[in-house]
Amino acid sequence: MKPEIIIRNETDADIDAITQLTITAFKSLAVSNQTEQFIILALREARALTVSLVAELDGRVIGHIAFSPVILSDGTPDWYGLGPVSVLPGYQRQGIGTALIEKGLSRLKDLNAQGCCLVGHPEYYRKFGFDNPSGLEHEGVPQEVFFALSFDGHIPQGRVLFHEGFKADGRKETE
Repeated sequence: MKPEIIIRNETDADIDAITQLTITAFKSLAVSNQTEQFIILALREARALTVSLVAELDGRVIGHIAFSPVILSDGTPDWYGLGPVSVLPGYQRQGIGTALIEKGLSRLKDLNAQGCCLVGHPEYYRKFGFDNPSGLEHEGVPQEVFFALSFDGHIPQGRVLFHEGFKADGRKETE
């Protein structure tokens, strides 16, 4: 019998596990600056984690996904950024990331979100309906890795600004 993966909201008791799994999941990725755990902590501290889900197996947190509000230069409201999403290496390629993304997008729709965007792998996110939007960009990010998914058919135009938490790098600001 295969153990069941539970996708649920994060709790305060999950914070350390989420930090450790994020460090581990991104450790060997060449595209990572190894700041993803700091981003999640900054988003949480700013109360900007609109949706934060964990994947749990046998009482152990093995995956996590975060969604936070974004600002669109054309004023379109209720759009969110997906990321980071992480799964422990020993559990990758088993559908856990897919389950987290699908559940997270469903939760956004339940909140009457209008859409979601992300920076990610060009092949992976298309299966969820994400596409490289014409007329919408994230400054400094190549168009082929910037994706958007509209829930209402309207693709905003202009620039996307992710939450300030995405600039977190673990260094304390000096006053």
